[in-house]
Amino acid sequence: MRILHCLRAPVGGLFRHVLDLASEQAARGHDVGILADSNAADRLTGPNFAAIESAMKLGVARIPMGRQPGLGDWQAVRSVLQHARRLHLDVLHGHGAKGGAYARLAARSLKKQDQFVRAFYTPHGGSLNFKPGTLEGRAFLRIEGLLERHTDGLIFESAYAARLYRERVNPAGGPERVIPNGLRPEDFADFPANPDATDFLFIGELRPIKGIEFLLKALATLNAQRRVTATIVGSGPNEEELQQKSVALGLAPVVTFTGALPAREALKLGRIMVVPSLAESFPYVVLEAAAAGLPLISTSVGGIPEIVAGTDTGLIPPGDANALGAAMLDALTNPHAAAARATRLRENVSSKYTVAGMTTAVLDFYALTIG
Repeated sequence: MRILHCLRAPVGGLFRHVLDLASEQAARGHDVGILADSNAADRLTGPNFAAIESAMKLGVARIPMGRQPGLGDWQAVRSVLQHARRLHLDVLHGHGAKGGAYARLAARSLKKQDQFVRAFYTPHGGSLNFKPGTLEGRAFLRIEGLLERHTDGLIFESAYAARLYRERVNPAGGPERVIPNGLRPEDFADFPANPDATDFLFIGELRPIKGIEFLLKALATLNAQRRVTATIVGSGPNEEELQQKSVALGLAPVVTFTGALPAREALKLGRIMVVPSLAESFPYVVLEAAAAGLPLISTSVGGIPEIVAGTDTGLIPPGDANALGAAMLDALTNPHAAAARATRLRENVSSKYTVAGMTTAVLDFYALTIG
């Protein structure tokens, strides 16, 4: 098959998903390409594209794609259409709200021009993270409903995302599959902590939905009782604000902000992973922490309960700094129990979530829909 993956921001877990899926599809003999925003980036974007480019027979291309809705979206759709038309695709797979919209609108136009490309869409949270009762939420979910008629297949990373989509967008739609994110064998290699590793570790985009302010509040409370340290890995729109908040809470001596780092490097910087998210779909950071054998403290949001299902790893409510602090203190004071839970979670994840299995399921769904 000839496959093009379309996404907006080549950062974070969504980008990792596309890289893993595209790379494995190419390794199985398919002609694959990637189309992404030319503006959004972090320090890992360039190296990640450089590492995969030689395997992408349909190339790696970047065009301007705005984060917020606007007139620029029409130009982006035209650019996606022009790029896709030249490639004579079998599959145009959109990722995230913007990538999904561009891919499906472009596929609609191509079908009218007798190029029978099939449009697939993976939300990765996206529009589903907006509250449905808000004006913004209603607008985005209405657009999702309109776009579904131009969708040949929906792929959800979690049963939670599939359920939320049907509740908020369309209770009965076209073909869909739940296909969780997967990990590579090298993700399960040992990642011994650095000698100067901090007590806690956060990895992710620095934006409100990740709940980092609650982590800082919990750290401030704990540091009133005993000295604890943390490393915050990532970049994003709230980076400066969070750094200022850390200083205001008196955490500057014990909290380090590193910017974005490769997962293998980041996982060595802390001994306990904290995921204080207010909303998620099926986050890679939870899978990566589990694969690395790090004790996990996470909120019970999105598909995270599906990841820990069948294990004794407990989850806490989102937006509760007191509950977060209590779980962090328990992990510090009972390290052997925390390590044992981490071992059991690692075994569970290794048996269920692989890039090979994820790719097989996606390709089978493509083939079924294409016929």
